[in-house]
Amino acid sequence: MPDHSLTPSGAERGQKTTLIGIAVNFGLVIVKATAGVLGHSYALIADALESATDIVTSTFVWFGLRVAARKPDENHPYGHGKAEPLAAILVSFALIGAAMLIAVQSIQNIQTPHETPKAFTLLVLAGIVVIKELLFRRMNQVGAEVDSSAVKADAWHQRSDAITSLTAFIGISIALIGGPGYESADDWAALLASGLIVFNAYHIFRPSFGEIMDESPSGNWRSEIEAIALTIPGVEGIEKCIVRKTGFEYFVDLHVEVNGNLTVRQGHAIAHQVKEAIRDQKPAIYDVLIHIEPA
Repeated sequence: MPDHSLTPSGAERGQKTTLIGIAVNFGLVIVKATAGVLGHSYALIADALESATDIVTSTFVWFGLRVAARKPDENHPYGHGKAEPLAAILVSFALIGAAMLIAVQSIQNIQTPHETPKAFTLLVLAGIVVIKELLFRRMNQVGAEVDSSAVKADAWHQRSDAITSLTAFIGISIALIGGPGYESADDWAALLASGLIVFNAYHIFRPSFGEIMDESPSGNWRSEIEAIALTIPGVEGIEKCIVRKTGFEYFVDLHVEVNGNLTVRQGHAIAHQVKEAIRDQKPAIYDVLIHIEPA
């Protein structure tokens, strides 16, 4: 089996980005919780809870990336790549759990009169939105560059936190502008945020689940692979091309049509040329299994 699994640079970049997210969220949990308690804002406290789940889920992602980066062994001949989308699925479940907790507490607070949030909480929330959006963009960029569903899932978790903070900002603003009678606007904002979090959870879950189920990857993988194979002398057609993604890497099953009068040795040589050409032009492809068919 070829030995050009996940490059250390890709695995390390994903893990490093995830650790940065954990450190940032740890600081934000303290800031949000403190400001929420002192500023009488449940939306901000709910936001702190969301950041706390960010720490837990980012830890899942970090661990999943470490496992996915391991090389194939006797018990895992296809590598450990499935750990990466599994980590992303755990992130989506954690998001749904956090959203349910926020929704229940928001409804309880709407039914219970409480003080209007303090104005200084708006400044805290504005800063949090900026920090979270910048963190999302950085993590999403790295996730796209290393083609990691787990890192991209973690990035969207950061954006869901930014959305939660933004809705809290709007709710508190309404409560402050409206005055007496509008205190619950803060809680309605938290309730709205829980719905947005569930939406983001689905956005994370769907592609990760598809990867676990060996769903065909998005993009033009099939047509590009077939085009490469057809450039090899002796290849007369492509009968079948199947592509699946496992973690950071891709596996290809290819049925290549050649002249039926060729010897086994000649067909074997053509298959090797096709395999080498595909892997040279598509480094993300870990292995190509080629079956020779008579044209």
